Amino acid sequence: MNVPLLDVENLSVTFGGQTAAVRNISFSVNREETHCLVGESGCGKSATALAIMNLLASNGRRSARRLTLDGQDLLGMNERAIARIRGDRMAMIFQEPMTSLNPAYTIGSQMIEVLRRHKGASRRAAVDRAIELMGRVGITAPEMRIAQFPHQLSGGLRQRVMIAMALMCEPQLLIADEPTTALDVTVQAQILRLLAKLKKDFGLAILLITHDLGIVARVADRVSVMYAGELVESAPTQELFDSPQHPYTRGLLSCVPVPQKLRRGEPLGNIPGTVPQIAPGYAGCAFRSRCTFANESCAADIPRRLATPRHDFLCTRLPEVMMGASVA
Repeated sequence: MNVPLLDVENLSVTFGGQTAAVRNISFSVNREETHCLVGESGCGKSATALAIMNLLASNGRRSARRLTLDGQDLLGMNERAIARIRGDRMAMIFQEPMTSLNPAYTIGSQMIEVLRRHKGASRRAAVDRAIELMGRVGITAPEMRIAQFPHQLSGGLRQRVMIAMALMCEPQLLIADEPTTALDVTVQAQILRLLAKLKKDFGLAILLITHDLGIVARVADRVSVMYAGELVESAPTQELFDSPQHPYTRGLLSCVPVPQKLRRGEPLGNIPGTVPQIAPGYAGCAFRSRCTFANESCAADIPRRLATPRHDFLCTRLPEVMMGASVA
């Protein structure tokens, strides 16, 4: 039996004891797999990533039944121990590289620090590694770029620098939080192709966080749909697109414009309302206030159900959802 590289069981994150940003979610990421977390802004995707990396804000608290990387318990580690793993065996690409890179230091000095701190490499070896990786991620003239500051680079180049920096110590797991959000469509496609190539070249496992189902369709092996801190559906990518079970998943897919099917003048799909702020102890389906299929049963605890052995979801109204009949 294959043991997943990252194993998360019943992870919860609260902020200030008032907001339950993540609520008892469980998922795993296998070796050399791309697992996508998808959902609207405010669903808890980034909080999940920060909890795994132990980078939550000072008022954030995480708890879990199990959180392991390659079989090693991450929950029982003190900050010094987790800092040795963070940036080494697991690394993260943040959503906005301009705020992630230190504007007061050159690109090269920031990349070199990673390898010297974690691997004890000489300065010459660290410089050579930085130049090599900058070339691998498609940065031209890396010998020149290494001496530049973040503000001297375009958004696409800064994101490539973040990817190269994350790969300095050859991590097993790469967490990418909306890595293409601030980029134009052409650069976005280049970054996605780059991540796919690096995954193959380095044998990476990738946890990719996004709200873009087009990205999910292109790169994911498995996808978990997140809503209001819960994983409402999880399945292999093709299976989820072919047979979505949860009303929220179906709503997300209906919002994607399909060429040749959307007629001129027709409104784009949408999900009315916004993601609610959930307090600890909330019961029932958080999507029920926005769901046309909801009834009184949705206010009770929702059991997790299986559509297939690898496809699970949270919904009590599946027959009505599949028939497409709404409830008044």
